[in-house]
Amino acid sequence: MNRHQLLNVVDVEATCWEGTPPPGAVSEIIEIGLTVVDLRARERVPRHRILVRPRRSEVSAFCTELTGLTRAEVDTGVEFADACRLLAAEHAAGSRPWASWGDYDRKQFERQCAATGTAYPFGHRHTNAKAVFTDARGLRKRPGMAQALRIAGLPLEGRHHSGEDDAWNIAALVLSLAGRGDWPE
Repeated sequence: MNRHQLLNVVDVEATCWEGTPPPGAVSEIIEIGLTVVDLRARERVPRHRILVRPRRSEVSAFCTELTGLTRAEVDTGVEFADACRLLAAEHAAGSRPWASWGDYDRKQFERQCAATGTAYPFGHRHTNAKAVFTDARGLRKRPGMAQALRIAGLPLEGRHHSGEDDAWNIAALVLSLAGRGDWPE
């Protein structure tokens, strides 16, 4: 299989708070969801989840309510640098094109890599799937992922704001766009 037919769809969850973060706390990735899409076969292939231990913040009650992730659960995760190495080694993140819903995920990786001195795990071929969907559907406003699924007539599978489930759902939107001839080559 030509590796250029594979696309990594990535969605992250990060520490968050209702209102302003506690003093000294910064938003950190706590879950990386990844679904590989085979654009040639038009299918989602295995989905993956990497839990990441935060170092400069803690999982708040608000964050647990939103994502379902608890402090105890993310404390079983790997260090951020190890998660980035896993993305590169096991998911060809440096050479395989990737997509996310919006630019938040890409920017969060850039910020956290810069702040921690970690090598950025991805190549430069990133596609903002939200922008592609918005343009393809002729929408004036960029919809959230759940709204885009409704517009596309697709079910929301799993829990919204779970990185693993959201990556799976975004991958379904990518395949829907590809099926309509709207996904960039």
